[in-house]
Amino acid sequence: MTDLRDEIKACTLCAVRFAATATGHAPRPVAWFRPGARLLIAGQAPGMRVHQSGKPFDDPSGDRLRDWLGISSQVFYDRTRVAIVPMAFCFPGYDAKGSDLPPPPICRQTWHDRVMDNLPDVRLSLIIGGYAQKYHLGARGGVTDTVAGWRDHLPGTIPLPHPSWRNTGWLKRHPWFEAELLPVLRARVQEVLND
Repeated sequence: MTDLRDEIKACTLCAVRFAATATGHAPRPVAWFRPGARLLIAGQAPGMRVHQSGKPFDDPSGDRLRDWLGISSQVFYDRTRVAIVPMAFCFPGYDAKGSDLPPPPICRQTWHDRVMDNLPDVRLSLIIGGYAQKYHLGARGGVTDTVAGWRDHLPGTIPLPHPSWRNTGWLKRHPWFEAELLPVLRARVQEVLND
C-alpha cells in the first residue's frame, strides 16, 4: 500500500494539461488512504488550498464536511479510519474565467480501481458531488435528485452535495438535507467508526 501511495504521489500524467490551465501549476497528488479504513469519502478533486497544503479538505469545505459528519479533525485525518479517494488526486486548475476544471478522467482510469482494491474494510461510502455520483452510483440525474434519493443507498452509501460555500444557497433551498439526512449521516458515521 505504501508503494501505491508513493506511486500516486509521484504521478505526473497531467503535467502538460495542468501547465496549460489558467493556474499553470504542476501536479501535486494528494493520496490519503490506508488499508483498514472503514469510512470512504469519495469526492471530486482537490481545490487550490488543498493543492498548496497537501492535505485533503484543508479548507472551509472541509470544516463544513466535518460538521456534517459530526467528527473532529483528528478523527477525519486518521487514515486508518477514513480514506479520502477523489475522482482525481490533483487540483485540476481553473479555466480562463476562474472556474474549477473537471477532474481529468485519466486519473480515475489509472488509479481508482487499484486504490479501491486496497480498501476492503470500507463499511460506509460518502459520495460527494456529481462526478463521483455518476461514477460510483451510476447517477443519471443531477446532484439534487441523487442526494434526495439518499435513502435508496443506505446502509452502505450516502450521496452528498459538495460542502463548498458555493452550495450554501442549495442547502437553504433544501431544508430536508439538514433536518432528515444529516442526523442519519452522523449516526451511521459514528456506528461505522466506533464498531
